[in-house]
Amino acid sequence: MRIRISLRGVNSKFLTVNYNYPLSAAIYNLLRLGSPEFSAFLHDIGFPLNGRKYKLFTFALRFEKISIEGKNINLLSPDATLIISTPLINDFIKNLVIGSFEQQFIRINDARFNIKFAEILPDVSFNECAGFRLLSPMVLSTRRIHNGKEHQYFIRPHEESEINRVLLLNLTNKYKLLYKKDIRSECELKWDEEYLHKRQRVTKKITIDENGAYPIDVIGTQAPFTLKTHPDLIKIGYECGFGEKNSMGFGTTEIAN
Repeated sequence: MRIRISLRGVNSKFLTVNYNYPLSAAIYNLLRLGSPEFSAFLHDIGFPLNGRKYKLFTFALRFEKISIEGKNINLLSPDATLIISTPLINDFIKNLVIGSFEQQFIRINDARFNIKFAEILPDVSFNECAGFRLLSPMVLSTRRIHNGKEHQYFIRPHEESEINRVLLLNLTNKYKLLYKKDIRSECELKWDEEYLHKRQRVTKKITIDENGAYPIDVIGTQAPFTLKTHPDLIKIGYECGFGEKNSMGFGTTEIAN
């Protein structure tokens, strides 16, 4: 399920491009107002599987009109839209709505946005092939050896076999957490080639910065794509986010018309 929150900035004309962490924190705060127990569980524990922790939600912030200068976003219009998506209806959506009505604003560092209204978006069903536009970059990574040491490697758009392998594992893990059973399928992601050819770069580096403590650089891809796999896995990706670090605002999509 998806909720769309209409926002209006009230005290700032600037926002850092690395707003993912403080916006994620603002969402957890809304959840806390609805249920401190659920917010703490999701933030601290989440849903563990095979050595990974999944939060099973994603979000994207879309601005009405902006310009970007260095690491700053200039808000040329105060209006913005926050899309939050999750399959956790009873726990997540219910508590988010309660928190939104109680607080009626979110704060991203020093920038405050009033909540004008929130609406639940209609549910969506999928076939075995669907096209998407990314509202926030998709992050996929694996482990590789470099100079004798293992490190995290962010998969680039041209590495299609690795993309399909890692994405399928990510989606099937989320499916198992939600439905308590395994699912077998293949997975084929194809980027929009025309879009790639028109742009010099479709990867983005974003810093996850927790108040200046131990910043982490994340590299994701932002380009339209088509995905062929089991319809249930497509729906999982649409609701939870495609790829990794969804709870930090990565992998949020909208359906391509």
